[in-house]
Amino acid sequence: MIPDFLVTHSGGFHADELLSSVILTRLFPQARIVRSRAPEWITPGEDRIIYDVGGAYDPAAGIFDHHQRGAPLRDDGQPYSSFGLIWKHYGRDYLTAFGLPEAHVEAMHGSFDASFVLPVDLTDNGALSPSGPLAGLMLPALLETLKPVFDEADPEADNRAFHAALAIARSFVEARIAQSAAKLRAEAIVHGAIEAAGQGRVLELPRGMPFRPAIVKAGADHLLFVVHPREKDWCVTGIRRAEDGFELRADLPVAWAGLTNGALEAVCGIEGASFCHNGRFIAAARTREAALAMAELAVKEALSIGAQSNGGS
Repeated sequence: MIPDFLVTHSGGFHADELLSSVILTRLFPQARIVRSRAPEWITPGEDRIIYDVGGAYDPAAGIFDHHQRGAPLRDDGQPYSSFGLIWKHYGRDYLTAFGLPEAHVEAMHGSFDASFVLPVDLTDNGALSPSGPLAGLMLPALLETLKPVFDEADPEADNRAFHAALAIARSFVEARIAQSAAKLRAEAIVHGAIEAAGQGRVLELPRGMPFRPAIVKAGADHLLFVVHPREKDWCVTGIRRAEDGFELRADLPVAWAGLTNGALEAVCGIEGASFCHNGRFIAAARTREAALAMAELAVKEALSIGAQSNGGS
């Protein structure tokens, strides 16, 4: 079915129908968004997709609401919002239209659902209530700040605000998909570099890219540092132990912390060493040779510290 209309409810808007609209407008750019609760619009028809309104979930009829009794649940019992329902049925087509290689579509569909769609579903249904100082900075909350103020008198204000918010919501979805797609492309490059490194402790990459997921997936627990070129120099960086937090598998040498150029060269004995962050998670050098030498020196110190620690326990 190629719809002429994409129908959602009028009045105040929320993240779920905005994000649903992002998906549907890419797939059906010729369709007009209609925001209405009028029966003649929210009744299924061959010319429309209805979402977040209508009181029914019937994919064959093109209606995707979640407010009714007996609303659909995920296999694990968690609730859908309209975004989850639209993503379930149209997400794969969206990813294909976005240009994702066919081999990556299924994995991306699942990962985006778990990391981006599900939190919106849970928040919309009241099953998740973010709290603390960052609660107001969550995407659903930020999108709702784009609604007109309560005493706005212009009857078209809601529709104007909806379409303005839709453009912003689209930018977040597309950026997230693009970043995730890039990680999948990077994975192949990182895996090749891991094979080239063998049992060495330093991974050399041809450019900066996401590397930790591929390292973890490959089980390359022996790697301690990554070296890659930047625009005008080379970078030496540590590898985080976990997805959350900042603890590294190995820190750069404490004697390097906060030093630059000549001072750093004098301490490490490597010509071309140019910078080490005070936090000892990243350093830089003017040449590839210097960066690799710094990484190898950092490996030796880290292994030495590890041996001393094990010997003393």
